[in-house]
Amino acid sequence: MVSLAGSQIPSPSPGQSPCAAAGPLRRPGRSMRTIRSALLQPDSAPGSPAAPRDGGGDAGDSDIENLTDSVIDFHLSELASTAGPAHPAAVAKSSSAINAAATELLELSRDFSDYSSFNSDISGELERLAMAAAGAAPRSDAPDPARAAVDLNDLESMDLLPDAAPLERVEPFVLACVQALGPDAAPDARRAAAARIRLLAKHRSDIRDLIGVSGAIPALVPLLRSTDPVAQENAVTALLNLSLEERNRSAITSAGAIKPLVYALRTGTTAAKQNAACALLSLSGIEENRATIGACGAIPPLVALLSAGSTRGKKDALTTLYRLCSARRNKERAVSAGAIVPLVHLIGERGSGTCEKAMVVLGSLAGIAEGREAVVEAGGIPALVETIEDGPAKEKEFAVVALLQLCSDCPHNRALLVREGAIPPLVALSQSGSARAKHKAETLLGYLREQRQGVGCRAGSVAATSLAR
Repeated sequence: MVSLAGSQIPSPSPGQSPCAAAGPLRRPGRSMRTIRSALLQPDSAPGSPAAPRDGGGDAGDSDIENLTDSVIDFHLSELASTAGPAHPAAVAKSSSAINAAATELLELSRDFSDYSSFNSDISGELERLAMAAAGAAPRSDAPDPARAAVDLNDLESMDLLPDAAPLERVEPFVLACVQALGPDAAPDARRAAAARIRLLAKHRSDIRDLIGVSGAIPALVPLLRSTDPVAQENAVTALLNLSLEERNRSAITSAGAIKPLVYALRTGTTAAKQNAACALLSLSGIEENRATIGACGAIPPLVALLSAGSTRGKKDALTTLYRLCSARRNKERAVSAGAIVPLVHLIGERGSGTCEKAMVVLGSLAGIAEGREAVVEAGGIPALVETIEDGPAKEKEFAVVALLQLCSDCPHNRALLVREGAIPPLVALSQSGSARAKHKAETLLGYLREQRQGVGCRAGSVAATSLAR
């Protein structure tokens, strides 16, 4: 039995940065990745511990992480749902599509280790869930409007586990929430409806799909520009959760949500900014959206998160920048927005989970001439060489890849690398690193040998010319 009372979040006082409702309790003995049964915290009962309350925007990362899981955590929950017994109303998904999605996440998690806010084996759990995933039975896309008239307060007594709440029972409540999001509804009603949509969409793929075809997406988009920070945050997070269903991404894009999400990324609460970054990351899974997201101005506020965000915010910004900067124009925008300096600074933040990600993004931006120049100017070469000397094995591997990108087509940077004393640590890495690190280190050493031989030949030519005279 669960309560939605905690979702009726009072409007914050001026200057206060509200956070969204705390995450639901987990059942003992169940994985943090499995679908949880409660929609909201249970009401306090005599003799039971009080449910945690929402924290302000300045709360630590542990409070923020209870708002929503990271994008990979959302996909884990989705895969876990698919891996269980097939729900009769769930959307059909082929094993090949599920495995393809899991492969993409595995590649991303390997380049961005510890992207999740939890310390667990993300890749291993993804592989297990992807192997266990099975197709589900299809359902009709058309909801029954006649069933929309319900009392939303009845959600307080509803158990939302799939066995207890089949989709046909949840559907009227979804339609009632969509109705409460209408432009003629009172602001409080719209805020509460967005909170309910946000939480309904968090755990179950079939409910996300139902919400997507019910008209909720275009009704949520105007709230992204709301002057009520709680309503804005609820709308951002609801769209993030809905975007985890692949076909909802096209609907969110078609509803014109990209530019309002960028607005929330600039103006929202701490949690709203982080969740807007994750929502844009999810939408950038559609390749055509990457240029659009960059053109709508997402890069500068993402760069601002690198400097002023929480640890969670920095990770979200780094991952989103990495995806967006697959487009050359977005690389140029990131360099112009000043991304290089905070990236170099993050290389020195060992143990925070941002160092490896920063080096990956730095190597991507070094793929253009402006990026290479900015990295050198910001002191990126000494920072990367120091990582090869003193960093852990995985960081050394990312550092040598970034240095190879900086020096492959730039003799000037090779000379700087030699002067920085990079040859001894590169030789050591070529002998004792991982297979990938050894290969990259040997390739870079080859470039440096060519550099030294070229300098020697030029010096000999100058000397010979002088003697001839």
